[in-house]
Amino acid sequence: MAGSGRAAPGAAGTWTAEHTSHAGNTASPDNTARASWTVWELEASVTVTDPELLAAAEEAVRGVVAAIDLACSRFREDSELMMGQSRMSQGVGVSPLFRLLLERALDAARLTGGDVDPTLGAELAALGHGPEWQRPGLTSIPVPLQPAPPRRPSVPRAPGWTRLNLDASTLTLPAGLRLDLGATAKAVSADLAAAAVHQALGCGVLISLGGDLASAGPGPRADSGPGQWQVMVQDLPADPCQQVSLAPGFALATSSTQKRRWKHQGTEVHHILDPRFGLPAEPVWRSVTVAAPTCLEANAFSTAAVVRGFAAVDWFRAEGIAARLVDGRGRVVTTGDWPADNGSPSLAAGGSSHAGGGRRG
Repeated sequence: MAGSGRAAPGAAGTWTAEHTSHAGNTASPDNTARASWTVWELEASVTVTDPELLAAAEEAVRGVVAAIDLACSRFREDSELMMGQSRMSQGVGVSPLFRLLLERALDAARLTGGDVDPTLGAELAALGHGPEWQRPGLTSIPVPLQPAPPRRPSVPRAPGWTRLNLDASTLTLPAGLRLDLGATAKAVSADLAAAAVHQALGCGVLISLGGDLASAGPGPRADSGPGQWQVMVQDLPADPCQQVSLAPGFALATSSTQKRRWKHQGTEVHHILDPRFGLPAEPVWRSVTVAAPTCLEANAFSTAAVVRGFAAVDWFRAEGIAARLVDGRGRVVTTGDWPADNGSPSLAAGGSSHAGGGRRG
């Protein structure tokens, strides 16, 4: 999954997510409350605008995350994905939740022209990222950046997502392909959890799942009325940071090539694969952060930017995608409505229909 991390208490009523993005609010501590815990070896948190509703909000978020984990985790034998994987070439029925997760993954593939492909499970496993490595799992610690494995196939891999068939009752996946919904499932979890909390409790809410952020309902109260969520964007502690204001109802996601790295055959690799070759994308960008109407879109665009490398800048600018890209030397490039470092205009404020208005993820 792109954009892993943990949230930790910040100062003066703020909180921060130390990996992909730091999120919080500038309302007084009396106006908001936050709970955090660990899921998928990352930190999950929920912040609500009514402290009395925090326990109920946390319960709702935990329920959404648990259901999605049971549906599509590659790291537990009893998940629907793992139990049905071997039979998908013959066609298998899927639950409504699994269908939703797969449909959202296919949406991300279409948005990104296939740069986010949900059929890279075999390639990830071949690199050592799979159920066989269930414990202790990936360790999110910074390691020196190194090039991806140099040898790439002479013929690009045929897009797997276009060969997947999902009809009214059955999922069919060609033999040799394996699903991995991790690139999108965490973002969908954030979207669903935010919607569930607001629908059930009516308060404003900001969800962080490993740094993927989604909000719903009103923002934290400010002196002049409803405010906006204050988000500190930073990957590693030594990377450039920036605080921005995120309008309620919008989302933010970061993809990073600096963490979730491990050694494979003597070479450091990361988890964001270029679907053309089934190998880690060249680490042109240390991190890419995108704001969008949904966390799914934000995550899809940020992941795709890592895959596209330098070409992502022209693409984002042409499509008006609000993004912040940090290169290997720590230099920052912004596109779309992303605010300048010396200001703090809101992202997706003023009734904008979308903050990441392109067709890619």
